[in-house]
Amino acid sequence: MSNLISKVIGDKRGWRAYKARVRRLPQNYRTAVEAIERYLMCFGPTNADSAASMFEDLADLFEQASADGTPLRDIVGEDPVEFVETFLRNYTKGGWVTREQERLIDGIRRAEEGATRS
Repeated sequence: MSNLISKVIGDKRGWRAYKARVRRLPQNYRTAVEAIERYLMCFGPTNADSAASMFEDLADLFEQASADGTPLRDIVGEDPVEFVETFLRNYTKGGWVTREQERLIDGIRRAEEGATRS
């Protein structure tokens, strides 16, 4: 697991600091962050710098929301998956995900060009 964490989020000290911040959140915010974190571990960036930045921003968001008394649904909306996917768009996925996304875009572009030639 530590290899996965260092590959995905980088420095262990940074990860521990992030986890300590999450532990200090009120229980309901902490539960929400941990659920989002699990999702991000599967679908988030594979670039360590981008992932570290993403988790820091996630902690910032929920710390500020907690301090302001913002209800969870006001943060994540009615569709938490949509919230996380929108959140993820701010970070470089890196690695094979980015390559496959670029291949998909290129393949569709080529298909469109081929259709206009026929």
